[in-house]
Amino acid sequence: MVHQVLNLLKKYSYGIRFQKLVNKLNISSKEKQVLKAKLRQLEGAGLVFRMGGKYYLHRGTELVSGKLVTVVKDYGFVKPHPEELPDIFIPPGKAGHAVLGDEVELAYVYNPKKGKPEGRIIRVKKKAKKTIIGMYENVNGQDLCFPFDSPSKEGIRFKAPSRAGLKNGGIIEVDRSQNRLKRILGMPDEPGVDVEVITQKYGLRPSFPSDVLSQAEDFKSGLSASPKKGRKDFRDWISVTIDGKDARDFDDAVSIKKQKEGGFLLGVHIADVSHYVKPGSAIDKEAYLRATSVYFPDQTFPMLPEKLSNQICSLRPQEEKLTVSVVLEINRNGEVTKKDFFRSVISTQARLTYNSVYKIFLGDRKERNRYSSLVAHLMNMRKLASILRKKRLDSGSLDFELAEPELVYQRGVLDAVVPFITNEAHWLIEEFMLAANEAVASFLSDLDIPMLYRIHPPPAKNDIVRFKEILNHFGLSLPKGSCLGPKHIQSILEQIQGWPEEKFITLEMLKSLQIAVYSTRNSGHFGLGKKDYTHFTSPIRRYPDLIIHRILKSVLRDSQLNMGSLDSDAEHCSEQERNAEEAEKDLVEWRIYRLLQSKLGEQCKGFIVEISKSGLIVELDNYFVTGMILYHDMKEDYYMKKGDKTVSGRRTGIKFSIGEKVSVMVLSVSPESRRMNLGLVKKIEKTQK
Repeated sequence: MVHQVLNLLKKYSYGIRFQKLVNKLNISSKEKQVLKAKLRQLEGAGLVFRMGGKYYLHRGTELVSGKLVTVVKDYGFVKPHPEELPDIFIPPGKAGHAVLGDEVELAYVYNPKKGKPEGRIIRVKKKAKKTIIGMYENVNGQDLCFPFDSPSKEGIRFKAPSRAGLKNGGIIEVDRSQNRLKRILGMPDEPGVDVEVITQKYGLRPSFPSDVLSQAEDFKSGLSASPKKGRKDFRDWISVTIDGKDARDFDDAVSIKKQKEGGFLLGVHIADVSHYVKPGSAIDKEAYLRATSVYFPDQTFPMLPEKLSNQICSLRPQEEKLTVSVVLEINRNGEVTKKDFFRSVISTQARLTYNSVYKIFLGDRKERNRYSSLVAHLMNMRKLASILRKKRLDSGSLDFELAEPELVYQRGVLDAVVPFITNEAHWLIEEFMLAANEAVASFLSDLDIPMLYRIHPPPAKNDIVRFKEILNHFGLSLPKGSCLGPKHIQSILEQIQGWPEEKFITLEMLKSLQIAVYSTRNSGHFGLGKKDYTHFTSPIRRYPDLIIHRILKSVLRDSQLNMGSLDSDAEHCSEQERNAEEAEKDLVEWRIYRLLQSKLGEQCKGFIVEISKSGLIVELDNYFVTGMILYHDMKEDYYMKKGDKTVSGRRTGIKFSIGEKVSVMVLSVSPESRRMNLGLVKKIEKTQK
């Protein structure tokens, strides 16, 4: 009914009386009360107003279709059609019964305070999933399912043939077409339940169809002479893989040769997945649907079957493998003076880990003896990586060193959360992969070859204004105007090093940046400061890289390649990437909140990330998640908001501001809803900057 009402109000821009609405909608007298209630809701949402006995659509209200692409606690975002429009924010209570992935119709207005469109979902046009998973509650005798993948707090009524096994707080699956109970998954803390919830919520694919597995099993290990024919032979080069200790899919190897004039010859060799995964094959279709691998703390949903990802394509040590190689001549200043690309074959000498290489850099005798034949090569790599990194940062590339949470398990039970620390070995591989990606992008771009670019647009004007206001709060400033360059941001990062508010300001800086996406139109990469950039180095786990391999190899062979619709590929891969990242983050946060349930009464340190209407939102330093200190619980005073950055006690004058450090106590935790109540212990006074 709501979408019909809004369409009529849009048609009758001069206003329409209630009775005429009734007539146009052809509703019964009993339905009049429902219509009145819907109109009151629309008035409350700011979409409709009444004047002189007529209803009007608010000026600026627009109707649009789109896809619910993001769900965070009680709000979400819709990606509208046409895609030129920015994502539309769906505030709490405005999502109806839409769930993640649904095609919806919504009404939206431009919110001048937030500088972004804000809307209300009025109907679901197409359901993305046949079932929903949520938490069961029996409320006043009614069986309700509260979906995990919807911003709405409303429960959905469903029918159950029997209440056997149904427990308040349990996880259930409900058929959306009939609103009937399909199955009971169990209680939230039972093993595997959280992964199953996240899998369904984000539409992940945990297993492969039988035809895909059958096709993968047809590939034989080892290389015959035929596939090596016509390839550049790098088997006599000293090549190594450097990955995490638990990695199994090695898709990149590196090698180096020192040049007489002080420069380097860098080889970056990437698994030739495209040799095995042919366009249109069962494996290819499945890989496209996934578009990326998904990594959880204790399991992986790979893009390719394990026979390919961990065996046939993986650059395992001392095994001949097919690769696509980028060979760069780089002078002592870090400038690429020549670049070559080859279909190739390699055999890596060793499978190294980041920690092992870092120990070698630090002079660890045991590791140096263990890899004595590789030390000189690794030290040359270290020198080149240092030169490339300095050149990149001097050119304006951003360098965010913001730690991510790593979950530590003891005997299968989550024991602690620690920051994931990167070291110089991580930076080495990062620099070499960046160099290879840029080289491929510029090579194809110069030839005007249609391709997928990895682009990162500059910050939007409204985000720049908002970020400048935050900086002003801390006595920092950016140049006047709406143009914000990477060097400006890097300057701020350098200024705030060691500040108590460093993490907060860095997080706010990240919020002001747009997300990187795939596109056929090259607009450069703001964060890296690159004119041409693509993804080429991870075809085992990213479908865009596989596309780039196919394009590059067709150029090297001087053959035609029908790539289909690259625009739709770019959109699909961007959406799947974002979906996978949100799924990974969601599961990690769920487990962290579950761990915090065992920490009730413990004191923690954190910093204020937001001043809300209800209280102070605080991120805990050692747990990477947020909780709220309710003003109601701060009983020593009555606190009043002073704008969106400060709250002040009316009696004591004590102020709390964004970015400030506080000591808190964990009072209560709801892992399923990702909520936590905190008690204020004390405000941590600033030390001298």
